Amino acid sequence: MRTAIRTRLRPMTAEDIPQVMDIERESFPSMWPQTAYRRELQNKLARYIVLAEVPAEEQPAATAPGVWGAIRRIVSGEDDSRERLLGFIGLWLMVGEAHIVTVAVRESHRRMGIGERLLIAAVELAAVAGEDVVTLEVRKSNEAAQRLYAKYGFERVGLRVRYYTDNDEDAVLMTTPALDAPSFRARLEELRELHRQRNPDLWP
Repeated sequence: MRTAIRTRLRPMTAEDIPQVMDIERESFPSMWPQTAYRRELQNKLARYIVLAEVPAEEQPAATAPGVWGAIRRIVSGEDDSRERLLGFIGLWLMVGEAHIVTVAVRESHRRMGIGERLLIAAVELAAVAGEDVVTLEVRKSNEAAQRLYAKYGFERVGLRVRYYTDNDEDAVLMTTPALDAPSFRARLEELRELHRQRNPDLWP
């Protein structure tokens, strides 16, 4: 039986890097060094979001920020208190395009909707920042991730041959339709609400 948790989204801070490294170690064959994340946190194009577990006695639900308040806080880079991290996602905000560069979930908390929650947050962040589309690369063999991305409107648009250096695996390049397209926005709203109903502990 799933144990209820309470969580919040917030920007990654330098103090989070050791936990981020732990999650990376569980998730990927090769890892970024800590210095890479420290550089990323100074990168004006980069935004890194963490999903953190909130202690039961902290922050009553009545004072929790709304969904768009959390997204705007991430865009502005406002910090929050530090807790146990359950997952993280990183993206670069470029001219007209937000590119997801990494996403990972703590091994003990997989298949709980956390990766999908982070994906929703990244797409919403890109929309709030005024980006046109969101793009990403995914391993050709990672069919489960491709299905999740396709569920959120990402389409296969190319192949990066031997993209992953650990095993020379190809990467599938995927992109969303225009973020401001009414059909995309309606579908995102529908999927967000469905996710919230299934996973209320992952939402404010």
